[in-house]
Amino acid sequence: MEKIYQVITWLSLFSYWLLLAFITVRIIFKRREVSSAFAWLLIIYIIPLFGLIIYLLIGELGQGYIRNSKTKLMFFPYIEWFRKLKGKKITTDNFHHDSSSFINKLCLNKLFIPSLTYNNLEILNHPNNILSSILKDIRQSKSFIHFEFYIWSAGGVTNVIAQELIKSSSRGVKVRILLDAAGSRKFFKTKWPQIFQSNNIEIKEALKVQPLRMFFRRLDYRQHRKIIVIDNEIGYTGSMNMIDPRYFKKSSHVGQWIDLMVRMKGPAVYILHAIQSWDWEIETNQRILKKEDFIPINKDYLSSVQVIPSGPMFGSIISQVLVLAIHNARNEITITTPYFVPSDRIIHALKTAGERCIKVNIIIPNKNDSIMVEWASRAFFEELLMSGVRIFRYTEGLLHTKSVVIDNNLSLVGTVNIDVRSLQINDELTLAIEDSEFTKKLNSIQQEYIRNSIEVSEKSWKKRSFGKKVLEQFFYLFSPLL
Repeated sequence: MEKIYQVITWLSLFSYWLLLAFITVRIIFKRREVSSAFAWLLIIYIIPLFGLIIYLLIGELGQGYIRNSKTKLMFFPYIEWFRKLKGKKITTDNFHHDSSSFINKLCLNKLFIPSLTYNNLEILNHPNNILSSILKDIRQSKSFIHFEFYIWSAGGVTNVIAQELIKSSSRGVKVRILLDAAGSRKFFKTKWPQIFQSNNIEIKEALKVQPLRMFFRRLDYRQHRKIIVIDNEIGYTGSMNMIDPRYFKKSSHVGQWIDLMVRMKGPAVYILHAIQSWDWEIETNQRILKKEDFIPINKDYLSSVQVIPSGPMFGSIISQVLVLAIHNARNEITITTPYFVPSDRIIHALKTAGERCIKVNIIIPNKNDSIMVEWASRAFFEELLMSGVRIFRYTEGLLHTKSVVIDNNLSLVGTVNIDVRSLQINDELTLAIEDSEFTKKLNSIQQEYIRNSIEVSEKSWKKRSFGKKVLEQFFYLFSPLL
């Protein structure tokens, strides 16, 4: 009997060694960024068994083979729809900044989405203004209202919005709501989904969380877009979830969340609607895309907007856009992000910009709701500071705005964080905007963030304790999971 146990033990160890060797070879041949590959190797060797399980669950799986095939198949009609836009007089090839031109060419080649002009944009950067504006537009809706969010959190003004959606539905407006199943899991446990359904409002879960699906799709692959489209006339996107900051995550002790949304009118709204329709179709198999042959324009609207959806379907496009913008900056780069765990390419681009005397500002929260991200992000500070990059830690709440301003000329605004999950895994949305007035306003908001921040000095940062340095590197080890 003892020999049988010995044989079982040796077979188990040999099987584990074979699996370890197989995964090691897989990581190497996947040709990841060196830091990511090294981090995964450390995880699976330093944390036996558990590290292997984590890798098998989220190390390679994307959105799953079936979903990936379905997604690509469903995208073909949208490609044709996007291509037809190129021949209309709402597109533009006239850019004032090199980055805008390169981003347009990249998006045309990979997404088939052109940059559209004749848009009117409004920046909303206070929760009261954002929620009030959404309420006003809901009350004036005539045909349809489509909501798509990562998080819907009940309480405060969001309950008022829910009630207004019910009133809109009762007067014949078609209301559809798509929410990420994980991000909005608490909301789906409230009374609201049933109330919506009983009032003819369609509400669906994106990327349902089920135990068996973990073996076919990454657990951390999420629908992270924030989009509102009303009557194909008004659109919203940006960093804010459907929350009232006064009631959201109060127990995290990071202060109220600080967000920014863009309200738009013009042809770009049709792109938002197309992307939203595609997301809805993937989850429901219902096609709601309207084939508009005529898109009305107002030549008093002057903003040029490149709408950039990103996610597993589109490869690393948003990372490419960021690197392009950083490398083509001539004078100044200002970035705001709540989660800062950048890829090697972005770190290299930022350091290069600092070393060629570009003024680079990075604004992040002083306190973060993710301890792992908080410590992992610090691992990048020293090399950035040494390259001349300035880092500011915002003290008036959790700065959740995701924005980039290049040379006071080009703006990138949307849902993308500077971390692996946003850049490579989640479904996200970014607006690349070339409009001097818009960028001037956004830059003014960023400067206000800086005034309410503490700057990290290179001299004092180098004096931090050895223990803190160890913690930074330890949590950096888990950057592929963040």
